[in-house]
Amino acid sequence: MGCAQHWEKIKVRIIRLFRKFKPALWVLAPPGQTTSCRLPGAAPKAGAPARAPHTVHRPPPARWWTGSFGLRAAALLLAAGLAVEPTPAVAETLVVGSKRFTESYILGEIVRQAALRAGERSVHRSGLGNTAIVFEAIKSGAIDIYPEYTGTLDREILGNPRSSSLVELNRQLARYGLGVGVPLGFNNTYALAVREDVAQQRGLRRISDLSHHADLRLGLSQEFLGRRDGWPGLREAYGLPFPSPRGIDHGLAYVALATGQVDVIDVYTTDAKLARYRLRLLEDDRHYFPAYEAVLVYRLDLPERFPKAWRALQSLAGTIPEPTMIRLNAEAELQGKRFTEVAAGFLDGAAAASPAGSRGLLEVLAGPDLVRLTLEHALLVFASLAVSVAIGVPLGVGANRAPRFAAVVLGAVGVIQTIPALALLAFLIAALQRIGVAPALVALVLYGLLPIVRNTYAGLQEVPPGVKQAAAALGLSEALRLRLIELPLAGRSILAGIKTSAVINVGTATIAAFIGAGGYGERIVAGLALNDRVMLLAGAIPAAAFALLVQGLFDALERRWCAWPPGSHDPGARF
Repeated sequence: MGCAQHWEKIKVRIIRLFRKFKPALWVLAPPGQTTSCRLPGAAPKAGAPARAPHTVHRPPPARWWTGSFGLRAAALLLAAGLAVEPTPAVAETLVVGSKRFTESYILGEIVRQAALRAGERSVHRSGLGNTAIVFEAIKSGAIDIYPEYTGTLDREILGNPRSSSLVELNRQLARYGLGVGVPLGFNNTYALAVREDVAQQRGLRRISDLSHHADLRLGLSQEFLGRRDGWPGLREAYGLPFPSPRGIDHGLAYVALATGQVDVIDVYTTDAKLARYRLRLLEDDRHYFPAYEAVLVYRLDLPERFPKAWRALQSLAGTIPEPTMIRLNAEAELQGKRFTEVAAGFLDGAAAASPAGSRGLLEVLAGPDLVRLTLEHALLVFASLAVSVAIGVPLGVGANRAPRFAAVVLGAVGVIQTIPALALLAFLIAALQRIGVAPALVALVLYGLLPIVRNTYAGLQEVPPGVKQAAAALGLSEALRLRLIELPLAGRSILAGIKTSAVINVGTATIAAFIGAGGYGERIVAGLALNDRVMLLAGAIPAAAFALLVQGLFDALERRWCAWPPGSHDPGARF
């Protein structure tokens, strides 16, 4: 068989493929171009009447997910996210941090308001998580000052075997560019607590008594379980026969104890709920716990940068004795006051006010912070989503083009999805040397990759081989085939992946509050600290509503941009 015969057979095959997949090739013609929809060399059948050429209509070839628009939008939104984050470069703004429990919230707010009343700009980044996260934040300069306890500095941060003086603590902290001072006037040490009725039945007065009651159920806070001055050392010092106590959030531990789900919990000696739940504190008869005097840890350049605020903060020394701190905690936890109200009342010298009464869900839900939290949450979700799309779609395309590369990419994004959120945030804080929006955005971008990459890869895999062959027969380059044929055909799958990523990110973004990035998670974190169901719902309900709104928006986008052609779901409707 000669070359001419080979070429004739190839031409016939191409013409058949073209006729079979002609509806999918409507995207190839420029808008409004007149074409006969016939390949060169494909003559009309003998005797067939001449057919008038018709116009092929198609949408613009550059879809929203393929051009440079996605990259520009991603860069713009990421820049906006980083712009709103407080950094040391923001002049004349004192950044106060606090941990994720009631007392730390209150003390942080007292520091912020004291600086504000002294004429300095200040902001409170509240509920930043555990000791490791907050200390990393102040070392990196993300915050300037936060309330801490001498025992925590000694045992948990510096690893000292014995209690140290403030002079010694300052000497050791200087290598981090930090100082400690302003003793506030009270000692808030750790203790173990049991219900009074259980203590009487079991004859429990000291911690050492627990060694004779191995059947007791312990419910200890996650931080206490992992601290060097917490459970590991306590179990060794007392020889306690409890190998793996149950981990529980500190704010929920009191309810678990009161309802009989656990028998022993760790508490702070200034907790307001001790008297309310009639708990007995077990005596530390072997003197394991050190003194936990409340102090302020600050960056050494703070007195020079904020002289008026520093003078005001020094005046707080010795002004909060233990009974006063218990009362302030009670105002927040038992009377339902906001942390800002509690701090303002203390600074104004107000006596214990009458109970504020429980606030209704609608009142808390529509609080003055709702607009701010919504904007922060939206920024976290959409900025991270734009970057995830800009990274995930090209990765999915690459995985489709290179099978060996596919296993690596799909495996990597799958592994990222399994990393616990708090662990990833802690790693990113250490890596980026900052807290707030930046590490939160990076975490959300990483978590958003899996559905986008997988759906892009799967959508391109489902493009019929005949369509690719027909496009190649027309002489289209691989880039044009991808942009004009394959990506539009895979559009529904890609958009479904982006929609899934967006909805997941709405929920995942609530963890950003643990590192001071804002959003609806602020209410959830505060609700956990206070065991306040109303506050928890006031954060959870807007987050759920926001997820439904995002779902609806993407459903509308799918109807608008994935029609074949616009206004129709039939690829061959205009042929």
